[in-house]
Amino acid sequence: MKVLDLRCSHGHGFEGWFASNEAFETQLSAGLVECPVCADTRIVKLLSAPRLNLGNAKAPADAAASPTPDSPGKAQLPAEMSPEARWMRAVREVLAKTEDVGERFADEARKMHYGEAEERGIRGQATREQTEALLEEGIPVMPLPIPAALKETLQ
Repeated sequence: MKVLDLRCSHGHGFEGWFASNEAFETQLSAGLVECPVCADTRIVKLLSAPRLNLGNAKAPADAAASPTPDSPGKAQLPAEMSPEARWMRAVREVLAKTEDVGERFADEARKMHYGEAEERGIRGQATREQTEALLEEGIPVMPLPIPAALKETLQ
């Protein structure tokens, strides 16, 4: 298994896991490798150091002190994360805490604004014209592009 550091033409960095360098090259030339942030398929492989498996080598002393996912400490603070990782985390949180109303977004937003439906977090699709009309009515909305990587389950 090869873990490669990749970057899209917009400068978003991410990792890709491939069976081999040949598998990466094949998928890249077929346009199957895309940025999880912006879906750009113009991807370059960055230089990276190999991972060495040293077997029973002792872990650094500070590794034992670092929090684990099960411990109450924070594994990585948002400020320490890359901007792309912070953005992806925020989008995941929005997806988890809102209801997808699809193409009914404008109608549902109006119903909530005018007290005809219970207020709740919603997301969905709206045309530019629908969005402008909602804003003119004083209904706060904002576009949130959702990367294709977050629309599907991870394998």
